[in-house]
Amino acid sequence: MMLEILAAVLIALGVVCCALAMFGVYRFDYVLTRIHAAAVVDTLGTLLIFLGLILLRGFGWASAKILLILIFQWVTGPVSTHRISKVELMTNPDYDKHCEVIE
Repeated sequence: MMLEILAAVLIALGVVCCALAMFGVYRFDYVLTRIHAAAVVDTLGTLLIFLGLILLRGFGWASAKILLILIFQWVTGPVSTHRISKVELMTNPDYDKHCEVIE
């Protein structure tokens, strides 16, 4: 009983983190600030949700698969975020109007 409550709290906190990231994406108007708002909270949100799922499922093969999905998400998320921001910087000549550029 206590394990299910802890799992529910972890999943709820993960959903709240992802919802805050969603509001950050809609709050900002430039691509790079939107990516930053989504990427920072995305890692914590997925960790909390997947830890809650592991606690609900118990430790076994299903938990190992969930852990592999979490690791895959953590490896590919920053890479895709970096590539999208790199493309934005290469294709938008006026990016310095939207963000501070230190030379």
